[in-house]
Amino acid sequence: MLRTLLGEPPRVNSGVLAEAMESMAKAASMLRKEMAAHEDHDHEYRKLEIWTRGLISSLDELEQSWFAAAFFRKSVIAGYMDDMSSTEQGEYARYVYFYKDGFIRVFSLLDKLGTVLNNLYNLNTGKVKTHFSYFTVLRQFQLLHPHHPLAEKLERIRNSYREPVENLRKRRNAEIHYMNAEMTDDLWQRHQGLHDKIRLEDLDSHLEDLKQSLEMVCQSLAAAYSYGNEQWHKNKAAPGPKSGQARP
Repeated sequence: MLRTLLGEPPRVNSGVLAEAMESMAKAASMLRKEMAAHEDHDHEYRKLEIWTRGLISSLDELEQSWFAAAFFRKSVIAGYMDDMSSTEQGEYARYVYFYKDGFIRVFSLLDKLGTVLNNLYNLNTGKVKTHFSYFTVLRQFQLLHPHHPLAEKLERIRNSYREPVENLRKRRNAEIHYMNAEMTDDLWQRHQGLHDKIRLEDLDSHLEDLKQSLEMVCQSLAAAYSYGNEQWHKNKAAPGPKSGQARP
């Protein structure tokens, strides 16, 4: 959608983004077939199918936010806000909008994945923390030995992207609880020299953190759904989902 509005050709999914999308689409398809073949009295399959379609949409929106932020960043040339023309200030504002939308979506999407995993593998994370995050689910997952391979893989992915994700987490927390994320560096600079011009934040570094975090999300989704699809094929002869077993 955003690519069309920006005059760019539609996205062609590739790499880990395509892998994540395809594994989720496969799971959603299996769930629909299961509902068509058997009654779903407790609506568990329907719920998982809706959650999965929601994750597909969320990933699409996150990727679009990153793309739009990168698109508008190209028009920001000046290193200081005071040196920008009104047109460039507008481009910078659009970059900031989509960049912030992107890093908020990263954690929203991960928490949605955590909810799916918690339900799928009966982790009971809510007993540990009422309003839990994806990272709380990962800690709880370590206790579930039958699915330790998936828990280990998700933890490896998290560790591989720990720095960029932590950078985004700090900016997300500043944005939600403290001040606009793009202004935190402005405050620090004011402490250094009250009348100095304010240099822009490192746009390229911030975009790279968002890009790396998008890759982390894609890898996590691909790992979780590929594993779940494999477990579903192994257990599909069973009469229904059992405690600790993966549904599709």
